[in-house]
Formats: sequence, C-alpha cells, structure tokens
Amino acid sequence: MADTTDIEKKSLEAHVELCAERYKALELQFTDVRTDIKDLKTMAQTTHGLVHKMSENRNSQLISWGIGIIGVLLATCGWLITQYIKTL
Repeated sequence: MADTTDIEKKSLEAHVELCAERYKALELQFTDVRTDIKDLKTMAQTTHGLVHKMSENRNSQLISWGIGIIGVLLATCGWLITQYIKTL
C-alpha cells in the first residue's frame, strides 16, 4: 500500500481524497479477482462435464468391445461344437 504523503499529513481533505482513490483501486482489484474466480469456476464446471462425458463414452466403448468379444467366443464355441458333432 502507498505510504502517506506529506500533503496528506497536512490536509485532511487531501488525505480523504487519496484514501478514496486507494479504495477505488482496491475495489477494482477485487472486482477483477471475482471475475477471474467466476471464469475459473465456469472452466472447471465445463471440464468436469467433458471428463464425465468422456468417461461415459469410454464405458460404452468397453461394453461394446466386451459384447463383441463374447459374441466371437460364442460363435467359435458353436463352430467347435458343430465340428465335434460332425466327427462323431
């Protein structure tokens, strides 16, 4: 923070005016910080939504692969059984 100036020490009006300017500057900084925090919050929520969506897509992909593999295994078992029955 700025130190008091010589003119502030001599004049209450000058001190009041300089303090008002300092408080305006502080208020502007607080407003900027609030805006930045809101932006970060929005970005975090968006990122969370994207991660959740990617997780759902990945789960769906894994289920599809699992069903495909099980289908291939069942078809292979069926083919092997028919081959075994033919050899009897």
